[in-house]
Amino acid sequence: MNAHTPAPLRFFHHPQSRSRIVRWMLEECGATYEPVPLEFGTTMKAPEYLALNPMGKVPALQHGDRVITETAAILAYLADLFPQKQLAPALGDPARGTYYRWLFFVAGPVEAAITAKAEGWLAQQTSEQALRAGFGRFDDVVRSLQLAVQGRRYVCGNHFTAADLCLASYIGWGMMEGSLPSLPEFKAYAEPLLQRPASQRGDALDGPMETEAAAAV
Repeated sequence: MNAHTPAPLRFFHHPQSRSRIVRWMLEECGATYEPVPLEFGTTMKAPEYLALNPMGKVPALQHGDRVITETAAILAYLADLFPQKQLAPALGDPARGTYYRWLFFVAGPVEAAITAKAEGWLAQQTSEQALRAGFGRFDDVVRSLQLAVQGRRYVCGNHFTAADLCLASYIGWGMMEGSLPSLPEFKAYAEPLLQRPASQRGDALDGPMETEAAAAV
C-alpha cells in the first residue's frame, strides 16, 4: 500500500453485480485491499453490513473509518486516492469537466435507462413521462453514448481514465445483456478497454466466486 493510503481498504462485493467494475478499478490502481464477498438477500442484508451501507447493496468500499458507496463515487474516490496512476485529470485541468460529465452520465441516465429497458418499463412510455425522466428517452441515451465514444479511444484527453472504465463496463455489460444495442461504435470503443490487463485480472479473481454463485442458483 502506498504512502497515500495508510488505512486499509475493504471491498464489499459480489461478482454478479456492479462491484465487478470496482474490482477492475482497484486492479488498475494497484491497490492492496481486502475483498469481502457478500451474498444477495443474506449477508448483504445482515445488520453488520447494513450498518455500513443501509441500502444493503454492493459495491461498497471502506477506507479506514470512511465508507464510500455507489459505483461512480468509488471510482472517483480511488482515482484521487492513487493520483500517480493518472486515472483522473488533475484538478484545474479542463478535461476534469469532461471526465465528470461522462462518469456521472453513466451513473445517472445510462444506469436508469438500461435498467428500465431491461425490466420492460419503457414499452408504454409517454412523452410526458419522458419529460419527467432524467434520462429522457432510451434512444436519447444511446445517441449520447454513441457521440461520446465515436472515433475515440478515450473520452477525455489522450489517456485512459476512470470515466473510460465506467463507460466501457456499462457498454460491454449492456451489449452482453441486450439492454444496449451492439453498435459498431460501442464495440470499437469498449472491447479494447475490456481487454486491459487490470480488467482481465479482475475477471480472473472473480471467476471462482461467480462459478460458485451460478452453481447455487
